[in-house]
Amino acid sequence: MASQYSIPCILMRGGTSKGPFFYAKDLPDDIQERDRLLLRLMGSPDRRQIDGIGGAHALTSKVGIVDICSTGQADLSFLFAQLQPDSDLVDTKPNCGNMLAAVVPFALEKGLIQAQGPTTTVKVLTLNTGMVSEIQVQTPEGVISYDGDAAINGVPGTSAPIAINFLDTAGSVCSGLLPTGKPKDTITVHADGLPPFTLDVTCIDNGMPLVIFKATDVGVSGLESVAELNTNTELKQRVEALRLQISERMGLGDVSTKNYPKMTLIAPPEHGGAVTTRSFIPHVCHEAIGVLAAVTVGTAIKLPGTVCEGIARFEQAQGPVTLSVEHPTGEFSVTLDSDPENPEIVTKAALLRTARALMRGDVLVPHSN
Repeated sequence: MASQYSIPCILMRGGTSKGPFFYAKDLPDDIQERDRLLLRLMGSPDRRQIDGIGGAHALTSKVGIVDICSTGQADLSFLFAQLQPDSDLVDTKPNCGNMLAAVVPFALEKGLIQAQGPTTTVKVLTLNTGMVSEIQVQTPEGVISYDGDAAINGVPGTSAPIAINFLDTAGSVCSGLLPTGKPKDTITVHADGLPPFTLDVTCIDNGMPLVIFKATDVGVSGLESVAELNTNTELKQRVEALRLQISERMGLGDVSTKNYPKMTLIAPPEHGGAVTTRSFIPHVCHEAIGVLAAVTVGTAIKLPGTVCEGIARFEQAQGPVTLSVEHPTGEFSVTLDSDPENPEIVTKAALLRTARALMRGDVLVPHSN
């Protein structure tokens, strides 16, 4: 018997993330067995993931699992799995909007669905949270195309646009859009070895649980580089202490081993956008910002009474509004609309991503995994 066995997969870039995509039928049905397999093939836990295909970074230690949707809610189902290089945790609780962008291209590459014409629009159910999205890709001559002039910050060059319209994102992990019941909370944080500090935060979940707060309230400007923030030990200690305390108010319980909520520092915009962000995901600063984090930040900007008031710059208007969320490597534009009678009900959250198939083949896994 061969010492290794093979599993078909396609390595995909989805937005600013990357990882292997699998057809669900090619993986074990048993969750524990599946998770052991994913850890082994990605090479976790190991900081370099040297004995696997993981990219030694949270943004390149992601897995997509796709199937035909059997519930009638959508055409395809998608399970996102977040792995960490140096952890044995396989987290399927949160969403990932970047990897979501690669679902329809993968399904077309795999032959799970067929192209509909020059463009193909598919409904996708994200199993992690029950979120349904409508995704449109370019399929000239009935074939998925990756060529185009759409550019997103954090990815070199241009590609074909992939339009994502999130149909129901509020309360993806939490109990609702505002899990504490308020657009703004005041909390006194106790961090080991540091004096207590008090600040205002907005706890919000419109696709991704976030804690949003002013950068100046934790001793930085919010304009620092990713490298500066990642080496600021005192800042990271404050942010983590805040995360652990405020999560209890959000109904998330003990999140010490979880990848959420994400922690988002805000500051006034520098380049004509609505706000500047620095996102911790949750222990390292993101080089950009996650798709659903950008949607959730945009929602907080549009919602009255949040910590974004006085910081964000945009003109409140009836109907859809497009907001530019600045981040360390550029900006992320999201289009949002809400119910005029009840602004807490978001009726539209749409954005543009790109994706590309990078490699097709089999991943090899030792039988002793």
